[in-house]
Amino acid sequence: MPSIDVTRDGDIATVALNNPGKLNALTVAMWQQLARAMRELSVDDNLRCIVLRGAGDDAFAAGADIAEFASARNNFAQGKIYHLEYVFGALQAVGECRHPTVALIRGPCVGGGLEIACQCDLRVSGSSGRFGVPINRLGFAIAYGELAGLLALAGRAVAAEILLEGRVWDADEAMAKGLLSRVVPDDKVEQEAYATARRIADGAPLVARWHKRFIRRLMPQAAPLTAAEIDANFDYFNTEDYRIGYDAFINKKKPKFVGR
Repeated sequence: MPSIDVTRDGDIATVALNNPGKLNALTVAMWQQLARAMRELSVDDNLRCIVLRGAGDDAFAAGADIAEFASARNNFAQGKIYHLEYVFGALQAVGECRHPTVALIRGPCVGGGLEIACQCDLRVSGSSGRFGVPINRLGFAIAYGELAGLLALAGRAVAAEILLEGRVWDADEAMAKGLLSRVVPDDKVEQEAYATARRIADGAPLVARWHKRFIRRLMPQAAPLTAAEIDANFDYFNTEDYRIGYDAFINKKKPKFVGR
């Protein structure tokens, strides 16, 4: 069964996104489990660093499990719950964790997977890393809470390129555009990610937590969204293009959008 697996090695914890049959795509249950796991780890004063990774060697996470959309995210009301509670709840728990976080990335890190990685403090990728948010091919828009993390990390120009083109980048391009902390060969990525975690864990833990808080405090904050703006974020559920994009993805066809 898909799961979020937590293991400990002294003062370093590992949180693994585990759905290897689907390149670690996240189910609703996984989003909820990830939020709980990160909140529980955050309050553990014996921890000094957390490594987030995909289970196995093939992928960090290939986004959300789109096969669930027909039952869990099929209309405006479900979409608001899915994104505002399940997805944003998990991203917020990762981003607000008191302990430093390191994303260990191999293979696809796209959609919701990239959103999780953006909430980590550092991102160490193997050369096989692939990055993007190609949801324009599915006919739906990124939610505000998910866009905020991408904007904070990558900035306006890079976020626009990711979302408007829907292209998937290799690790070198992602590094050049500021999405990654470093890129190493795949056979070295696990060693480098845990060496990074060890260097963090060997530092003063209170200082690490203060630095995280100071950085968040000085990040620009957008004006609060109105209820109408939040609702408008999910208007795509009432479009033909969303149904066209979803059906095309499920049936492995190229979508032909009509603009309505």
